[in-house]
Amino acid sequence: MKKSKVYNNIAFLSTFPPRECGIATFTEDLITSIDYSKKLKTHIIAISNTDDCEYGDKVREQIRQNEQSDYIALAKKLNASNIDLLVIEHEYGIYGGDHGEFILDLVNNLEIPVVTTLHTILSEPSPKQRLIINELGKKSEKIITMAQNTKQMLQSIYGVELDKIEVIHHGVPKKQLQVRETLKKKYGYENRQIISTFGLISPGKGIEHGIEAIAKVISGSTASDSKVGNHKDVLYLILGQTHPALKEEGTAYRIKLEELVTKLDLNKNIIFVNKYLSKDEIIEYLQLSDIYMTPYLAKDQAVSGTLAYAVGYGKAIVSTPYLYAKEMLSGGNGLLAEFGNPDSLTDCIKQILEDPFKKAKMERNTSQIGRTMYWDKVAQQYTNVFMSIINSTSENGEI
Repeated sequence: MKKSKVYNNIAFLSTFPPRECGIATFTEDLITSIDYSKKLKTHIIAISNTDDCEYGDKVREQIRQNEQSDYIALAKKLNASNIDLLVIEHEYGIYGGDHGEFILDLVNNLEIPVVTTLHTILSEPSPKQRLIINELGKKSEKIITMAQNTKQMLQSIYGVELDKIEVIHHGVPKKQLQVRETLKKKYGYENRQIISTFGLISPGKGIEHGIEAIAKVISGSTASDSKVGNHKDVLYLILGQTHPALKEEGTAYRIKLEELVTKLDLNKNIIFVNKYLSKDEIIEYLQLSDIYMTPYLAKDQAVSGTLAYAVGYGKAIVSTPYLYAKEMLSGGNGLLAEFGNPDSLTDCIKQILEDPFKKAKMERNTSQIGRTMYWDKVAQQYTNVFMSIINSTSENGEI
């Protein structure tokens, strides 16, 4: 029997900055907000895919992504440590083995409680993908998902018990809002209608359809006639660098996008900001945007950090109807376009550009949801889940 500890120590297994990864940023934001409350003491176990990543003091341990023995060794270390609870940030691609199966070597050898946060939930998983989530569901005290509409999927497809599933919003930083026109002037975008998409650039983002839609918005050519005509003042910002895990494929995709912009003569209406954006830069670009667009192709996407940020900052949003977008944009919070259909994207964009009242209503709706998504509120919900498990385990005499 372990002795009681002064702190409620929890460790997060995740990618972590300076690794350029959306889950790394998510975890950093979450633990920063949890630490602020001083109810829990957090530690990071970083998943590394390179030998030259220099972590800060927050990182307690590292494991090599593709070394199966590291996962077993980590379980033994945690069993003998003062860690009360392990939180696994799960995405198939950040763990080693077939579909990230090495994570099972960890949980199958672990003796402390586990909570798993799922960043991808597929409606048609492979047998191995289903097995991994099923096993994590069995081993975890709680499974955290970020959308209500994934709960039934987790039960019916993956066999996760409903009473284990908690739904907690993806968090967004709480920053003071700035005047849109002031920010446009700062970036040199005065008198432009700004549409933006941000995130790591890789195939599957559907940005080629967004580019084609912008061409139609500007020319006034759509499946349905425009009420107003063309919108030559539109500027589409494609924000973000090539995905570091898909460099060759991502670079080829970016070149294809740039060639499409040139072919469609859109160099005055589309700008690529090819860099890994800081959180402050992301927030400023969002605040100066008139419309945020996610033309993604994957219908199963259960969460999108970029869409969460756009909702958090009260944007009018156009998106394809992947899982997370359908939930977040229901009830008039945004417009859903058909997958892979530039005409459909065009019509949605025009509806917003040509109806200021509709745009303002969407912005009010998303702002209302966004206020519930600030990291301090989200971190409190996570803290409540973690404390409940630790206290329950302690009462049962396991700590």
